[in-house]
Amino acid sequence: MAELVLRPSAKINLNLRVGPRRPDGYHDVRTVLQSIALHDELRIQATRGPFELIVEGAGVPAGDTNLVWRAARALWTALRREGEPQHARVTLDKQIPVGAGLGGGSADAAAALLGLHKLWKGRLAPADLHRLAAGLGADVPFFLVGGTAIGVDRGDEIYPLVDGPRLGVIIVQPPFAVATADAYRWFDEGHAAPADAGAIGGRIKMGWPTGPLAVVNDLQAPVAARYPILTDIIWACRRAGAEAAGMTGSGSAVFAVLDPGAVAGAAQELARKSEGWRVLATRTLARRDACRRIGL
Repeated sequence: MAELVLRPSAKINLNLRVGPRRPDGYHDVRTVLQSIALHDELRIQATRGPFELIVEGAGVPAGDTNLVWRAARALWTALRREGEPQHARVTLDKQIPVGAGLGGGSADAAAALLGLHKLWKGRLAPADLHRLAAGLGADVPFFLVGGTAIGVDRGDEIYPLVDGPRLGVIIVQPPFAVATADAYRWFDEGHAAPADAGAIGGRIKMGWPTGPLAVVNDLQAPVAARYPILTDIIWACRRAGAEAAGMTGSGSAVFAVLDPGAVAGAAQELARKSEGWRVLATRTLARRDACRRIGL
């Protein structure tokens, strides 16, 4: 088989509502997820011998704590193969910022499941792959669907929506990362969303099929309480012309939504104001395009 090249796309949470902590330790969430064009690249090759993972990019482990490695092990076991994964090499080129709430590791895991399933000639049903994805992390099943979708329960129960309009997106990553476990722990400590959270984030109005969508993230207040620069970034995005802006996932990245034609100018303005921020210009991605990038 020729080398498989997959380009898993990042996501943003257009909104994220979080319920109380459940007895199992998780939180009930309801979130609107959106694929964006920013992506990693996985190159998958058949080899002889043990599974290999090569990571190109700083700050990402190449060992068995990496979600790609964990995906390979879970799939190998589900295919009823003995021992550790074999006969594949995955080279991961990391472009999606790490610890930013953009789902890069989860996207890579979903792509690895699909690519290795093809390489290893698996015969699992799509529902089986979705179950494996959910076992790897709450975000992973979304990347087997892509486009615009609602996530409920832990966020791993995914319901596709009609794709939203094509929008310009700017990602602003501050010079720190946020661990998901920390963000939820801070939420549990009682930092409720401020009354003006919707006013801060704004609403997506441009062609949204169900009417204006409020950009609100219940994890934003507890994270911003420790990193006030997040609020500064959101307001900077609004002043640069963003229709809406907010933290994605558990942070630390902020996304801004605006007309596609205004992305370049707004990104340049934000880069000039940067205080160590990383500014990336991208766009929303339709389901068909997100799925095609990972071989669906």
